[in-house]
Amino acid sequence: MSKIDYDPVKNKFARIVRNSQRLRRIFYFLLDLFFLRSWHIRRMLKEKGEELDQKGTWQLLDAGCGFGQYDRFLLETFRNVRIHSIDVKEDYLLDNQRYFNKEINRGRIEFKKADLLEYEKPDEYDFVLCIDVLEHIADDVRVIENLSRSLKMDGYFLMHSPSHYSEDDAGTEGTFVGEHARTGYSKAEIEKKLMEADLLPVKTHYTYGKWGRRAWILSVKWPMIWLSNISFLAMIPLMVYYPIILPFCLVMNLADLYTKNKKGNGIYAFARKI
Repeated sequence: MSKIDYDPVKNKFARIVRNSQRLRRIFYFLLDLFFLRSWHIRRMLKEKGEELDQKGTWQLLDAGCGFGQYDRFLLETFRNVRIHSIDVKEDYLLDNQRYFNKEINRGRIEFKKADLLEYEKPDEYDFVLCIDVLEHIADDVRVIENLSRSLKMDGYFLMHSPSHYSEDDAGTEGTFVGEHARTGYSKAEIEKKLMEADLLPVKTHYTYGKWGRRAWILSVKWPMIWLSNISFLAMIPLMVYYPIILPFCLVMNLADLYTKNKKGNGIYAFARKI
């Protein structure tokens, strides 16, 4: 059985868009379009961020910012947010510093290298965002505790990760993903870990359910397997493939967004610091 790593494919795209503001914006658009987790996370951010934005300046920690996808959304959606983005990958941070140069100079965002196992700023943030990060870290309990301590009282915590149901794909060739420390979380497990870190779960929801999982297989999994095994010449047949399947995948993503999934391959948890 083979494991498919996201990183090599992601890094190929990163090299392409590195020196172009326009291409990077297109890259963000495609990430938001194809990855269903972004549909769920942006919906939650908009709902809770509007509440904070009305009160004035608020501080958000993007714990594991990656390409800065959600930072772009936050800066464009909320005028009063101040973002502190951290990651362990220096190449991602350098790319983000170039792309967000104007916003950095205006004091709206900063990027710093940090290890979440060591990072802690007591009572610093109104909101902590941690998207598809915890599944990569063996000592996730320590990270959750550090992030909880970094939140102000009544501050918000939002995470997303694969769920334990993602192991349903474990018996298939081309299993995702090779760089994970665990398969994923159940609702009971993530809620227990949050409560032990003084984070009260407000909403825990499975993503990539019946419809979202089908859309993910068609629009992400199969193309990623294709791209990870051959050169970027594979983009040529994909240019024919995507116009055919994309409308169906978008409808299925929309169905997932408004379906109370009893199970799904992803999970998000929204909690409040107590």
